[in-house]
Amino acid sequence: MSSLNLDDFTDLIERPDGGVRHDAEARRERRSVPPGSLGRLDDLGEWLAAAQGSVPVRPLERPRVVLFAGDHGVAELGVSARPAGSAAELVREVLEGGRPVSVLARRLKVPVRVVDMSLDCDPGTFPEDVVRHRVRRGSGRIDVEDALTLEEAEAAFLAGVAVADEEADSGTDLVVLGDVSVGGTTAAGVLVAALCGTDASVVTGRGGEAIDDLAWMRKCAAIRDALRRARPVLGEQLRLLATVGGADLAAMTGFLLQCAVRKLPVVLDGVVAAACALVGQRIAFRAPDWWLAGQRSGEPGQAKALDRMALEPLLDQGVTVGEGAGALLALPLVQAASALAAELPEKPEPKQPEPEKQAAAGETSVLEKPVAAGESPDKEKPVAIGDEAEPGKAARAEG
Repeated sequence: MSSLNLDDFTDLIERPDGGVRHDAEARRERRSVPPGSLGRLDDLGEWLAAAQGSVPVRPLERPRVVLFAGDHGVAELGVSARPAGSAAELVREVLEGGRPVSVLARRLKVPVRVVDMSLDCDPGTFPEDVVRHRVRRGSGRIDVEDALTLEEAEAAFLAGVAVADEEADSGTDLVVLGDVSVGGTTAAGVLVAALCGTDASVVTGRGGEAIDDLAWMRKCAAIRDALRRARPVLGEQLRLLATVGGADLAAMTGFLLQCAVRKLPVVLDGVVAAACALVGQRIAFRAPDWWLAGQRSGEPGQAKALDRMALEPLLDQGVTVGEGAGALLALPLVQAASALAAELPEKPEPKQPEPEKQAAAGETSVLEKPVAAGESPDKEKPVAIGDEAEPGKAARAEG
């Protein structure tokens, strides 16, 4: 029996500051550009302000890509274009700079962190900072056996929590979350189908490297068989991750929830990140308020999960390669929204008319006597300050 109480996340996670968001909306009304003229960038800037608790928004200076890596036993069924157990090759290419996410990260000057949770390789293959959270070597074949034991699922979940704390403590101000896996989209499809109550065919996609029709049918059958094993444990999210998830997916779920606790915004990548976010929503319903969907990949499971969480992707690029590459494409958009919200000047306050101008506009001076109707303006001149007012003064002046 697990000692981890997931209900604690419901109490720990708060929504982004509504009062700050209201102040950000008020500031938008005062800006020099017409309200609404920046489209969705306005809403994005206000979301960032609420997440940061700051008006104006602070610039995003320390974003980071975090990738959780693992191999899935279900890949043995030929559900992926890559051979089973080959995720370590992808990780090596990421670290050496030869994958799409590596190229984009270099261009955007964003560091990439890879966390090995269940790669099917010797731990000594990679540096200590990559492998120190590893739970096991590969996850089980979910169509016929559990991906993890309950103890392993708890360890993986807590590893994700620890990584989130490490990122928050190091000053990371936004995370781009992705996965490096073989067979991971099959496990993600099972989670989405189970939590959305839909059939396997509705969530089965072609994966990062598009599979042919025969492989798609094998993948659909594997998801269908795993769904039968998932449905009895739908009410226990940690047990669900142990049954049909995997160490990398369990870690991503813990990471997402702890980022929401630490008020650290996350940009989700593809179907694997979306599936983990959906599990996270089941655990703590306020958690999705801290997440953005980076891009629409075209995977049906991702679309289903994002729709359930009411998350609208920032971009529609159809990037299915995984590794956080699609979500990283959205980072410049988020940075642009923060810059516009922070740096656009406000409209100047209208000037109040000066008192002299008000008098010239028709106000009567206290030193002047109003002229009655029909009376000549020269009939009686005002008495100047300092003039004598004694009776007879005028007569003496005439004499």
